[in-house]
Amino acid sequence: MYKKVAFTMYPVQDPQRARAFYGETLGLPPGSQAPNGMWTEYDLPGGGCLALFATSDIKPSADSGGSVALEVDDLDAEIARLKAKGVKFKAEMIHSPVCRMSVILDSEGNSVILHELKKRG
Repeated sequence: MYKKVAFTMYPVQDPQRARAFYGETLGLPPGSQAPNGMWTEYDLPGGGCLALFATSDIKPSADSGGSVALEVDDLDAEIARLKAKGVKFKAEMIHSPVCRMSVILDSEGNSVILHELKKRG
């Protein structure tokens, strides 16, 4: 059911400073981004995506690492399957213009994002 890691996300408190670091200091080419700086993606040439998310709720940390998002074919079916197994959910459904996501907690309390791109057409 899982196809790939959709993106790795890091929380940022100052999106302009973070964009300068990733875009100018590291030289990553920016991909999709929200004009207000809330979301910025850096698609890597060999595959994968690093995403920055501006938030005051989640603090950046050198000790805890980032979040991983796993691409799924059918988010509704995967949510039902994991609920049946007793998996804890941090956020059951998050909608964006291009995708839907759900956040689960692993056995240690780490968050894992389940990601499904919306069908184009």
